[in-house]
Amino acid sequence: MLFSSITFLYFFLPITLILCLALPKRLRNGAILLTSLIFYGWGEPRYIIFMVISILVGWISGLLTERFADKGKWLARLPMIVSTTVCLGMLGYFKYADFFIDNFNKVTGLSIPLLRIALPIGISFYTFQILSYVVDVYRKDTPAQKNIVSFGAYVTMFPQLIAGPIVRYKDIAIQLENRKTTFEGAALGIRRFIIGLSKKVLIANLLGELCDIFKASNDKSVLFFWLYALSLVLHIYFDFSGYSDMAIGIGKILGFSFCENFNYPVISKSVSEWWRRWHMSLGSWFRDYVYIPLGGNRVSTGRWIFNTLVVWGLTGFWHGADWNFIVWGLYFAVFLMLEKFFIGKYLKKIGALQHLYVAIIMLVSFVIFNGVDMKESISYIGAMFGAGDYKLISAEFIYYLRSYGIILIFALIGATPVVKGAVEKARNNKYMEKVINILEPVVLLVLLVVVTAFLVDGSFNPFLYFRF
Repeated sequence: MLFSSITFLYFFLPITLILCLALPKRLRNGAILLTSLIFYGWGEPRYIIFMVISILVGWISGLLTERFADKGKWLARLPMIVSTTVCLGMLGYFKYADFFIDNFNKVTGLSIPLLRIALPIGISFYTFQILSYVVDVYRKDTPAQKNIVSFGAYVTMFPQLIAGPIVRYKDIAIQLENRKTTFEGAALGIRRFIIGLSKKVLIANLLGELCDIFKASNDKSVLFFWLYALSLVLHIYFDFSGYSDMAIGIGKILGFSFCENFNYPVISKSVSEWWRRWHMSLGSWFRDYVYIPLGGNRVSTGRWIFNTLVVWGLTGFWHGADWNFIVWGLYFAVFLMLEKFFIGKYLKKIGALQHLYVAIIMLVSFVIFNGVDMKESISYIGAMFGAGDYKLISAEFIYYLRSYGIILIFALIGATPVVKGAVEKARNNKYMEKVINILEPVVLLVLLVVVTAFLVDGSFNPFLYFRF
């Protein structure tokens, strides 16, 4: 089930919210667990069993880890190892088995048949949430959850189940047991949800159309490749950040405060800053559970380089079972190392050119990310820089630049804090604050109507990160 679907918007969501808010507090986690399982199993009911197994393993492991905490390091660590093995084993089987079989066949010349297993939706996200919970219990950063229903609600919580943000148990443990739902919180949640939905349907989907048009075009040119790269980055940003906005909004309505996942990455002045602003919940997860345990930056230079390559190789591999994603992750590792050892001190001296530097790196990076394979990605990147038999400008480039120019301008402005800053500044004026308070619900209602019209008239529009 998609957030950006009529079924979800006008049937599942209102029924779920009414149920979860009308029930007594002691029953609300059970309602969240039940409705989340229905949401998850809407299109793939057979995969619910694997989620249930993950929940049971994580819950039992947390209890045993806490129980054995004072009875020896290895005894306390054993449940954590079992939980990690089971959860990563299932993730590896569903997501990476065919990748390893295919590469093994290429190396050995054998023809072992691929499994061709469908990837359970959201498995990458809920696996990381369970792993972080068990590790945090082991570290004594949080007590184990005694109630399996509450733990199940944490793992399956449908607002952020499919594409994040990656919520850690210790951040919402208190909210699971004692959260308040208020009119003000619901209003903020509804606003955030509609904004996210609008970003997805009115911007991301349209830019996705432009990317598809480019790939099908027989009139490509150098500038058309750059237009594709720009559209792709903005498409991915609005698609993913739109989902995160919707997840945070629904959570707010239910009384939860989920972590932010994006902070206007397009205004970054370095690659390292970009990754402090992009998919922040994933970046912080790898920092706390991989990078720091490896030694972080408090090690020798050689070891730091190793740690960086491992973390970013895994970050890329987390996104997908293909060499494109691994190369994509290592691509960023290279630039992070260059900034640390060589160019970082010069970036501050070039002023606005910092943004151009980051923009070029990101445009190239997401061409790698979105390629069918590395061969296609390399050919696209080469064409962007003049390789291949492509003219500078084509008729289709001019036509589609004119056709999608307005949406690209809106997307570029919306990807910066300009609009948010203007609204906050206007609220400092009492008269303008009253005007905004009157106009805001009207604008939100209009957006909802327009989005609904697009959905009724449109086609299937899945979120990009569903495949991860």
